[in-house]
Amino acid sequence: MPGWLWVGIGGFLGSAARYGIAMAWPAPAGRFPWATFVVNAAGCLAIGLVAGLWARNPHWHADLRLLLATGVLGGFTTFSAFGLEAVTLLRSGNVAIAAAYVAGSVVLGLGAAAAGMLLVRA
Repeated sequence: MPGWLWVGIGGFLGSAARYGIAMAWPAPAGRFPWATFVVNAAGCLAIGLVAGLWARNPHWHADLRLLLATGVLGGFTTFSAFGLEAVTLLRSGNVAIAAAYVAGSVVLGLGAAAAGMLLVRA
């Protein structure tokens, strides 16, 4: 099966899981978005587990990684990829780059979200 299909199947499963959690645990307007917060943390934990298991078992088929990491966890939360990339930078000794990546991602993400909202209002 082509890689894009593994990613698509996993993405469907991850997105459906995220949606289910959000529907089961809705955040009233102006309240802390616990569902998203927990999904992001769980996704980061899960991608760390997948990456750690992959490092221990490099013989695992690449399609499994496409299904789980790129597909399921990518659909569940892209924050998991962000977390893994930041930790990978830290572990490789690139502390300054990791700090810039984290700070830049947060600032740019918030700024882009605000800009998008402003553009819609304009």
